[in-house]
Amino acid sequence: MKRITKLHENTEIMQTKKLRVAAYCRVSTAKDDQLESLDAQKEHYENHIKGNPEWEFAGVYYDAGISGTKKEKREGLLSMITDCEHGKIDFIITKSISRFARNVTDCLELVRKLLNLGISIYFEKEKLDTGSMESELMLSILGSLAENESISISENEKWSIRKRFQNGTYVISYPPYGYTNVDGEMVIVPEQAEIIKEMFAEVLTGKGTYTIAAALNKRGIPTKKGGRWYAGTVGKLISNEKYTGNALFQKTYTDSSFNRHINYGEQDMYLVKGHHEAIISHDDFEKANVVLEQRGKEKGIEKQSTKYQNRYAFSGRIKCDECGSSFKRRIRYQTKGTCVVWCCSKHIKNIKECSMEYITDDAVKKAFVTMMNKLVFGHQVILKPLLKSLQSMKDKDRFSEIQEIESRIEKNTEQRQVLTSLMASKYLESVLFNKENNKLRLEAEMLRKEKESLIHSIGGDRTKAEELQKLIKFTCKDKKLTQFDDEVFLTYVEKIKVLSCTDIVFELKCGLQLKEGWVD
Repeated sequence: MKRITKLHENTEIMQTKKLRVAAYCRVSTAKDDQLESLDAQKEHYENHIKGNPEWEFAGVYYDAGISGTKKEKREGLLSMITDCEHGKIDFIITKSISRFARNVTDCLELVRKLLNLGISIYFEKEKLDTGSMESELMLSILGSLAENESISISENEKWSIRKRFQNGTYVISYPPYGYTNVDGEMVIVPEQAEIIKEMFAEVLTGKGTYTIAAALNKRGIPTKKGGRWYAGTVGKLISNEKYTGNALFQKTYTDSSFNRHINYGEQDMYLVKGHHEAIISHDDFEKANVVLEQRGKEKGIEKQSTKYQNRYAFSGRIKCDECGSSFKRRIRYQTKGTCVVWCCSKHIKNIKECSMEYITDDAVKKAFVTMMNKLVFGHQVILKPLLKSLQSMKDKDRFSEIQEIESRIEKNTEQRQVLTSLMASKYLESVLFNKENNKLRLEAEMLRKEKESLIHSIGGDRTKAEELQKLIKFTCKDKKLTQFDDEVFLTYVEKIKVLSCTDIVFELKCGLQLKEGWVD
């Protein structure tokens, strides 16, 4: 007789898995009313997510007092992305695109990254779910509007700040070491002011900023933020005009892409004399800065230029092939005496991050002399054929290609206009419009890049040909180098790529890459 056993259904398997939902919110300032708004947002999202029986609360991520224009500065957002990558979140809700990102590039990049992880975002204000979008067109448009809104707000804020600069009412919220802010006024901190006076006195006696910083650290005196002193920190304090009682505003500015720059005259500056109580006299301030400037010149360091650019020919020009870092000059002490070497900066900081060993200064110089003498000997075989090749690349052909691409770009624009017209007249479904419009947008971007590449190659080849003619003129003299010459090196070499401790590549300004080696 057959035996029949009833198998009960597994309710755990049948049960639908809940969607793990997280929320992101942000306020752009750390003011009390904004922080209250942030608390309200956090509470709203937590209750909203927990109130949905099909959702599982995965947390509320937030940023307070952070601008939405740069994603790199938003720890809450980056933490949420990390948790998404670790599989802790399935769905994200946020108030609006402008709260999520006011930079179109960042917005699209983040959305694409999350969609690749299978995670969509719901923007409440725009009623937009990235998971059900036929294309990125709408998000791009809305993101552009958010970015324009951010630029408009930024420009209004800049105008307001400039007005306060002009009438002298701008409040320095974070004064330099030696001062504090009391009810919008800069007030001297006595114990810190004594340190500032000591610094200026020591500079006037001839002490360097490194020596001053080391002495302060040895005495256990912290900086304004409680950290260690460095030569650069001391140098910045000595050059700060605020210690004379004056205040120079807009020493830095933000461009349209929200990047910060030192103001070298691109924007107006505003000097307010007698803005607050002075710690240092104008006479001592000027004398101390003259002393530092003179010390800088003696070491080959000049303001508004690359540090050490005139000190050594190799400075900033030797690059590590393994990690891409620049090489730094060091002195090695050996039994036979001292030896000048060049070391990878990343290797110096952490040997595990880059294994590239040092190269000696003498070896690089000898390799350069050898390389140049080879060119002197073989310029007829190596350099002149290369020049002929560069000159044969006629610009006329490239200009024809550019004109053809411009015609294709114009045709692409016309096609997109026709699509938009059909969509506006309701002759075209939105799904089909998005699909075809996306194809045209991608084609337009590809054509634009192709055109830029051709324009760049025209100018690049001309420059290389000019540099090559200079090199041929030098090598045609048939005069071999007997020793390393800084001027010759700087004239013809763009940079040096270090392959190993015994092999390097000289990348010449004319485009040639020549490998040289030696035996230790």
